[in-house]
Amino acid sequence: MLDDKFDYLLRLGDNALVLSQRLTEWVGKGPALEEDMALANTALDLIGQARLWLAYAGEVEGAGRDENRLAFLRDAHDFRNLLLVEQPNGSYADTLVRQYFFDSWHHLLLAELTRSSDPRIAAIAEKSIKEVTYHLRRSADLVVRLGDGTDESHRRVQTAIDELWMYTGEMFKPDAVDEVLAAQDTVSDVSALREPWLAQVHHTLTEATLTMPSPDAWMQKGGKQGHHGEHLGFLLAEMQFLQRAYPGAQW
Repeated sequence: MLDDKFDYLLRLGDNALVLSQRLTEWVGKGPALEEDMALANTALDLIGQARLWLAYAGEVEGAGRDENRLAFLRDAHDFRNLLLVEQPNGSYADTLVRQYFFDSWHHLLLAELTRSSDPRIAAIAEKSIKEVTYHLRRSADLVVRLGDGTDESHRRVQTAIDELWMYTGEMFKPDAVDEVLAAQDTVSDVSALREPWLAQVHHTLTEATLTMPSPDAWMQKGGKQGHHGEHLGFLLAEMQFLQRAYPGAQW
């Protein structure tokens, strides 16, 4: 059904959009100039991906909403992003671990979507995975460098891992939308990504002398169905302010 595809495309677009907004909060505040630029470039990549997914979602919906309307004129309960990406930046360790967890999953997902029976989804995934390959290489490298760095950097990264772990389970929990589209070969079974993701994360954390929490730990869920914490509301209030205050304004 078109409703299922629309919902799924929103999930892909909202993940990229919300995480890009989080990363832009670091601009001018990064721990080093190189990191400041790297975070900004990652955010720009994600914004570009969000535009592609949301533009397609608008076409599928057929209600006259383009990517801008979907980004700036929806309330928090209409967003379908993972809870992980809306979590506050916290320290640089928190931001880095959040990025690594997402990048690892995102890369696996996009690799599967390049084989989608929907040629538009496959084409967007093919373009996006080139950027996400770099995102993953960078975030994994920094996790290793900081985890195996000083006692302080090790402690901060381990704390971030332990605190953000409960938001990772949602990435692999299919719902009715996932199941319908998987049956049509539009997407793959998201639960099949869990073992490769766990293996990849375990390898990286072991190299970083960090401890991976139990895969069977209790997990948060609900973001894909529009159930979010208070953090998303504050993020959207800032992101959407100009369009809400001056509807239809143009530069």
